[in-house]
Amino acid sequence: MSNDRVSIPSGMGGLVRYFDEYKSKIKFKPGHIVIFSIVVIVIMIFLYSYGNRLLGI
Repeated sequence: MSNDRVSIPSGMGGLVRYFDEYKSKIKFKPGHIVIFSIVVIVIMIFLYSYGNRLLGI
C-alpha cells in the first residue's frame, strides 16, 4: 500500500499562489471602499425619501 504513494516536492505541495500570477491595474484602498459604500447608502436613502417627487413616479 505504501508503494502507491505519489511523490510531491515539499515546497508547494500542489498549492497555487494566484496573487503572484496576476496583478490588477485597478487598486482601491480600504478607506475608499468605506467612503463609496457610505455615499451609495446616502444616495439610496435620498432617493427612497424624495425620489418619488423628483422623478414623478
